[in-house]
Amino acid sequence: MQFVLLCNTVMRVCWLVGKEKCSQRVKLPHLEAVVIGRGPETGITDKKCSRQQVQLKADCNKGYVKVKQIGVNPTSVDLVTVGKDEEVKMKPGQVLHVVNKLYPYTVQFVEELGKTAPEAGEKIQTKRMLCEVSGENDDDVELVPRKTMKMEGVDTKGSSANPRLSSTSVSPHEGTSNKKEHLGHWSQGLKSSMQDPKMQVYKDEKTVVIKDKYPKARYHWLILPWDPISSLKSVTRDHLELLEHMHAVGQKMIEQCPARESLEFRLGYHAIPSMSQLHLHVISQDFDSPALKTKKHWNSFTTDYFLNSQDVIETVRSKGKVMVKDHVSELLKLPLRCHRCKQGLSTIPQLKEHLRKHWPK
Repeated sequence: MQFVLLCNTVMRVCWLVGKEKCSQRVKLPHLEAVVIGRGPETGITDKKCSRQQVQLKADCNKGYVKVKQIGVNPTSVDLVTVGKDEEVKMKPGQVLHVVNKLYPYTVQFVEELGKTAPEAGEKIQTKRMLCEVSGENDDDVELVPRKTMKMEGVDTKGSSANPRLSSTSVSPHEGTSNKKEHLGHWSQGLKSSMQDPKMQVYKDEKTVVIKDKYPKARYHWLILPWDPISSLKSVTRDHLELLEHMHAVGQKMIEQCPARESLEFRLGYHAIPSMSQLHLHVISQDFDSPALKTKKHWNSFTTDYFLNSQDVIETVRSKGKVMVKDHVSELLKLPLRCHRCKQGLSTIPQLKEHLRKHWPK
């Protein structure tokens, strides 16, 4: 029998700690750039605060944090404005205000005990310092220390028309999840799913793409804005750039899909969505999925109940809002009809069998 000697190792680590809520803690790894701003990591919802407001880089050996203002509105240390793209050093005892002299944070350098197996060359495992969470967070977002969510696939030029996707692989029917939502009514489930890393396929400063939990086709993604927009009814001309960005992200999702040559895709919105939080569907037209079970499911994607993304953009550009026709919900009751050849079918099983002629495996 072999014994491995484990030795205790003391590590110095840095934490960014909210002065108003102990649950707002962000670990700052040694010499690693961490960006914070508006979002679940800080709990900040103020739109004057950019999602990428401040870049922080801790030097755990020297005991200070470099603070760089990225956002347009002022970040300050001890009430002295840092300045756009400028950088200052912050030490324990000083107070960082994320934006407009609001949302104060301090930094703490602490020693944590870890264990390592030198002979195996294992990395030091540090002990987490958890802070109690009150449970009052409506979005059920964990606000205990965790690594800052990095932006994946962000265009370095900030262009909304040409986002680059992360290398996350995409495969059919990945959307099913057994994880329960804790947001009360089921219609609020998207707000939880969009924060779940297991559901995320891509994210940038404006949007996140998740796998539909109950995909109605081989490929079915939802593109959601980080900003709280309940539905198309809340959309105005101010959201035009966002809608165009969401469409561009959808196009990129299709471009990186391994089945893009053999399948067709549509991008669009439901006229009357069942889920709260604006979301753009990107869905392949095979509709080959066990989750497609009812006439309502079928008609919601194959009739005028499904609003093409480009049509929505043009409507908002010309009229300033989205116009939903009266009695549009009646479209969900229409007889089943193939969206390719228009042949009528009596039942969902018959329809699915028919669709295999158009979309073989």
